Amino acid sequence: QVQLVESGGGSVQPGGSLRLSCAASGSIFSVNFIGWHRQTPGNQRELVAAISRDGATNYADSVKGRFTISRDNAKSTAYLQMNSLKPEDTAVYYCQLNQWGLNYWGQGTQVTVSS
Repeated sequence: QVQLVESGGGSVQPGGSLRLSCAASGSIFSVNFIGWHRQTPGNQRELVAAISRDGATNYADSVKGRFTISRDNAKSTAYLQMNSLKPEDTAVYYCQLNQWGLNYWGQGTQVTVSS
């Protein structure tokens, strides 16, 4: 009943910026939290940013001060603003929505940071 569609990925040079979007549709009533994860081949999926129902945010140490998570409830869309990007930020990024104890995932979007 819930679908998440991601956009905004791409290739940038170190120090550049990208803004990822995650648009939700379907039976959205009570969202517990939204998270952004990233994963590279052979590695565990890592939570990089999350925003709770009350608006509290959390970030992985590796992205603090560079990434900002936000949400627009009227548009049913979550965002991840990524600034000062580094090569180690290269990964597939996934948005996650939790509702009533169930997790829903976006399709993933590739972010590549290289010179």
